[in-house]
Amino acid sequence: MGFELGVYSTGNTPRLPDGNLGRTSDAIRNVMEAIVLAEQVGLDFFGVGEHHRAETPISSPVSILNAAAAVTKRIRLGSAVTVLSTDDPIRIYQQHATAAAISDGRVEIIAGRGSSIDSFPLFGYRIEEYDSLYAEKLELLLLLNANERVTWSGAYRSIPLVDATVVPRADRPLKIWLGTGGNPGSSLRAGESGLPVAYEILGGNSRSWARAAAIYREAGIRAGKGESELQVSAASHGFLDSDGRTAKDTFYRYERTAMEVAAKQRGFAVPDRAYFEANSAPGGMAFAGDPVEIADRLIELQSTLGHTRHILQMDIGGIPHAQFMKSIELLGTIVAPRVRAAIG
Repeated sequence: MGFELGVYSTGNTPRLPDGNLGRTSDAIRNVMEAIVLAEQVGLDFFGVGEHHRAETPISSPVSILNAAAAVTKRIRLGSAVTVLSTDDPIRIYQQHATAAAISDGRVEIIAGRGSSIDSFPLFGYRIEEYDSLYAEKLELLLLLNANERVTWSGAYRSIPLVDATVVPRADRPLKIWLGTGGNPGSSLRAGESGLPVAYEILGGNSRSWARAAAIYREAGIRAGKGESELQVSAASHGFLDSDGRTAKDTFYRYERTAMEVAAKQRGFAVPDRAYFEANSAPGGMAFAGDPVEIADRLIELQSTLGHTRHILQMDIGGIPHAQFMKSIELLGTIVAPRVRAAIG
């Protein structure tokens, strides 16, 4: 398996001239345009994440995946992530199997506990049961992926499944990644289960994430899993412009807007410009800059982390759609060939 490069999005509702949010429907249409362009410029993967906010309104990733499957031919598609803790594993499997049929097998699931708690009150779940919900539902999702007929019971399911038929079926088992923000327990769980792990990287440095990947791989080896099963994907923020300073200035402006909104909702301090500059420098985990700089940094990170896929979120904070599209074009036409030539 060669190194894959791609994009992910949770939707990016445009900002109006007065600073207010525009239409969430435009965010959906913009993501569809971005997926088509990503395929055209030769990228390998486009992920669609689940959020439930006006700023990031993709609440049903699989709806986007089904639409994208019908208008693309080659690019791999996946949820990034599906919030498994607050969804039904049967519906998740059925919906992704449908998208896999439309796409001729190009659809994957990245199943996570969720990077925010929005979906818990929305769907009537208790945040205190965050992890136990996830563990139980992941067990069922993996069983469904392997078997058309399922008998199963769990603490959060009021009626057991007894020889239940779950259709449609994907032509082959769906690739299911365990999505995590770096929690050591999640790395252990992925390794012990032999699942590929998808890290959502919003901070830290290459050394800290290499340690997380080492925990994952060591757990997998102890559990007797094969090396080919133990794959690592990384998702991080990034943005490209032909001029590196312009890229950093642009991305900082819009990332700060996104952080200010999140800080009000979650009660944390907004990182300052010095933090952003450090995180966008070699060893940091944000990838804003010119194409050659970003290619070289991705090559260096891969030598440390050993991951097989890296995807960038570039449309945040109301960044104009045209700038997002230009960034995708640079990622596909300049960064990707340079990275592939170095890594293979």
